[in-house]
Amino acid sequence: MTVTIRPATPADVPVMLGFVRDLATFEKQPDAVQATEATLHDALFGAHPAAEALIADLDGQAVGFAIFYLTFSTWTGKRGLWLDDLYIAPEARGQGAGAALLEALAGIAVDRGYARFEWWVLDWNTPAIDFYRAKGAVAQDEWTVQRVDGDALRVLAGSA
Repeated sequence: MTVTIRPATPADVPVMLGFVRDLATFEKQPDAVQATEATLHDALFGAHPAAEALIADLDGQAVGFAIFYLTFSTWTGKRGLWLDDLYIAPEARGQGAGAALLEALAGIAVDRGYARFEWWVLDWNTPAIDFYRAKGAVAQDEWTVQRVDGDALRVLAGSA
């Protein structure tokens, strides 16, 4: 079996949205996805793209994806690459597609002169954590994620 990594195209949007929904189900939040084909298309291929995406093909069939965007570190004075989602269909796991996506993303970060390549992983997803550790990832356990959304976001913005 041959794994190839390629930039996503607008024609990949339906399959990527399917992967997003599958990932949400795996992460025990099947009803959390609000994205549509239109919003995903606009975010990736619109006038002002918010992110980029790669597709993992296994023998010509899309089996996974990675969506990423830029960050910035004041400490390094350089951009970084943030991996928002990486997903490989269950039937394709163990075939090298996930590793190929990580390697491609690391290559993008190096080629573009970025200082970092970072992402989140759920603390209960031990297979993913083990996989990432084997690839050289180091946990940033001293940091915690903070989020404001929904009504709390509107209150904070002063428009309650």
